[in-house]
Amino acid sequence: MVSNRQLEERAARKERILDAALEVFSRIGIEGSTMNEIAAEAGFGKASLYYYFPSKEEVFHAILERGWMRLLESIESVVIGNDTPRNKFIKLLNAIADQVKLNRTLYEFLFIVPKSIPVESIRNGSWKTYQNRLYATLHGILEDGVAIGDFVDIQPDLLMRAIGGIFHSLIFPGDAQSSISDTDLDTVLSKFLHPK
Repeated sequence: MVSNRQLEERAARKERILDAALEVFSRIGIEGSTMNEIAAEAGFGKASLYYYFPSKEEVFHAILERGWMRLLESIESVVIGNDTPRNKFIKLLNAIADQVKLNRTLYEFLFIVPKSIPVESIRNGSWKTYQNRLYATLHGILEDGVAIGDFVDIQPDLLMRAIGGIFHSLIFPGDAQSSISDTDLDTVLSKFLHPK
C-alpha cells in the first residue's frame, strides 16, 4: 500500500520534471530537446524520468494539461458568482491574467507552442479537455450576455477570436508585476462587448 507521503513525493517529482522540461523546451525548443536534457535539468537519472513519463510527447502533454487545468480552476469562483455576464466576463479575464502572470513561461508555452505541433498531437492531448471547458465557459458567458443585451449581438466565436488577440497583447508584452484593473479591461473591451 502506498502512503500519503509517497504519493506527495511522487507528485513533487513529477512537478520537478515538468518544471525542468518547460525550462528545456523554452530554451531549446520541443524538437531540439531530448529526454536526457530534461532528466539532467530535473536532476534525475533517465530511468527515473521514463518511470514517470514514457516519452517527450507525454511530458509535453503533461505540461499543457497542468497549465490548462490551472487556468480552468482559477476561474471557478468567478463562474459560480452572481454577477452580470459582462462583469463576470471581465473578472474571468482578470483571473486568467493573474494566473498567467504567476508563470509567464508556462502560459507563453501554452498559448504559442500548440500552433507549432502536428494536428494529431493536439487532437489526442488530454489537455484539450481543459482547454475546451475553459473556452466553452467563456463562450457561455458571452451567449448569456448577448441574450440579455449586456453584449453586442455578434457571433460568440468571432468575438472570442477578437478578445483573444486583445488578451494576448494585454498580457504578454506588459509589465509582469502590474495587474490590469477591471476598469481598464472594461474600457479596452467595451468597443467589442457593449451594445450601442
